[in-house]
Amino acid sequence: MAFTAQDVKNLRETTGCGMMDCKKALTEADGNFEKAIELLREKGLSAAAKKASRIAAEGIVCALRDEAKKVGVVIEVNSETDFVAKNATFVQFVEDCARTVIDENPADVTALLACKIAGGTGTVEEALREKILTIGENLKIRRFARYEGDVETYVHGGGRIGVMVKFNVEGTPDAAAFQAYAKDVAMQVAAANPTYLNKEAVPADIIAKEKEILTVQAMNEGKPANIAEKMVAGRINKYYKEVCLLEQPYIKDGDISVQKFTDNTAKELGVKIQVVDFVRYEKGEGLEKREDNFADEVASMIK
Repeated sequence: MAFTAQDVKNLRETTGCGMMDCKKALTEADGNFEKAIELLREKGLSAAAKKASRIAAEGIVCALRDEAKKVGVVIEVNSETDFVAKNATFVQFVEDCARTVIDENPADVTALLACKIAGGTGTVEEALREKILTIGENLKIRRFARYEGDVETYVHGGGRIGVMVKFNVEGTPDAAAFQAYAKDVAMQVAAANPTYLNKEAVPADIIAKEKEILTVQAMNEGKPANIAEKMVAGRINKYYKEVCLLEQPYIKDGDISVQKFTDNTAKELGVKIQVVDFVRYEKGEGLEKREDNFADEVASMIK
């Protein structure tokens, strides 16, 4: 019995299983919808699908750099509990996902799921499903970023924050000295949490809105228009120092900016260094958090 793409879609919506798994099940079931559901259940895939509705806002952020390939990656994989995030099997799975991104350069999470997982035989999606079943929690690969070239990575707090910074280097600096500098910049990103790379990267509408707010604040303080204008200019510069990486005071020497630190390092190493871009992921940021009621949890355990 033949089946259509709509049949695959319907099976996916019914079971919550992956598209390829649904297609395989329908093929094996010769197009019989009920038989396909039964096959998915027999393989334990529906059990994994049931867990997919549970909130996963814990987990870890992993950042890796492949020196030989000159590629870096930062990836966030979520779990339901912080306890699982410390599980060696889960941590290894996240690292395998990161290495898959380095090797395969997938366009997005969907493409990553279809890749053969590094160090394994099946796809990332199959490995993810297997981990859901063995660990017993909903797990989700949330996001990743990948840079090529002169890259440094840094992980803070056992995977709570992951950072990757890309540089453009002209010349051949001392490798150890450059890496020490790059690590300091990555740590700056982790600690100071900049939003933008530099002044030029801040959208014009953001600055316009900030100026509008600051002007109203100055006027409310009773300042004349000409004084208010100067105050706004000063406060905008302060705003840049808060949100722009290269404008921020360097965490190890507050008397200089990160840009000045970069210029000083480049001069010492006899090269040109430009900070090109950065990524900072914090575990679970922006996700709905699971709220456990201790009494309910104890009651459920007694049952």
